[in-house]
Amino acid sequence: MIITLTANPSLDRTIELGAPLAHGAVQRAVGAVQDPGGKGVNISRALQVSGVPTLAIVPGEATDPVLTALQAVDVEFANLPTGEPIRSNITVVDPDGTTTKLNAPGTVFDAELRQKLDELVVERSKGADWVVLAGSLPPGLEPTYYSELVAALRASGYEGKIAIDTSEAPLIATVAGEHKPTLIKPNSEELAQLTGSDNWEELEASPELTARTAQKLLGDGIEYVLATLGGGGAVLVTEQGIWHAVHEPIQVRSTVGAGDSSLSGFLIAHTRGEDAPGCLVQAVAHGSAAAALPGTRMPSLKQTTPEKVTVRQLQL
Repeated sequence: MIITLTANPSLDRTIELGAPLAHGAVQRAVGAVQDPGGKGVNISRALQVSGVPTLAIVPGEATDPVLTALQAVDVEFANLPTGEPIRSNITVVDPDGTTTKLNAPGTVFDAELRQKLDELVVERSKGADWVVLAGSLPPGLEPTYYSELVAALRASGYEGKIAIDTSEAPLIATVAGEHKPTLIKPNSEELAQLTGSDNWEELEASPELTARTAQKLLGDGIEYVLATLGGGGAVLVTEQGIWHAVHEPIQVRSTVGAGDSSLSGFLIAHTRGEDAPGCLVQAVAHGSAAAALPGTRMPSLKQTTPEKVTVRQLQL
């Protein structure tokens, strides 16, 4: 079983344009889709369509459109009532695949709501293989929240693996914290944030530079750094070895959710007993499949093409 927490879920609306987005203009869309969203939600959706048992923990009312949409696609969830509607995020996609995202802030958490969320995560994580803490934090939760939740899970006796996929201050606090996850999944911009680099484009263009940078984050509990590089594939850094994998070129429809799908692919392969490079191959295959779908649609395992992924070990 893989548990996901989406502390700041969303209703994701994706609009596809027939011409580049023009500021201040009225434009006609050529397509529009709406999906339940948030990193953990996306990961659970990808796991569910691939037949992997998962439970999505989501703050929100059971009648909220996000949760009724999860119910409609048979994603099991445990919700924490908040008395507030779940936020909406809007993504605009240009014909060349360029995306513009508008994200609302989310429900404000007070101390009581936070305590209830902590208790729900700890209770439902008992016996799970992985717990995935993913996405931005809503107003009221400090950047140290994920690190503190890792500590609470370990204090409760949880012995499984923990993955964190977030950015900016929560990611920095996670890596700096005393209690670290098993896996982190930064993209090139997030890796730059972690290491103080001011040029994430150099990281995205160079798997070797990415690997050397990610190596610094291993240890103290962090066993895997899965660094995604957009169209450049991904790098997996472990104590046992470092690998880079890339998929054959695809026609990009939307990059929203591709990183979430990559982590899902890694988790699916890991639960099947694949070795590290095998997990990386499936991560890249999943991310590429998601980028070829509209909106934040999550691919099933059958929709991925790991045979089109090339993997090589990096010697630094």
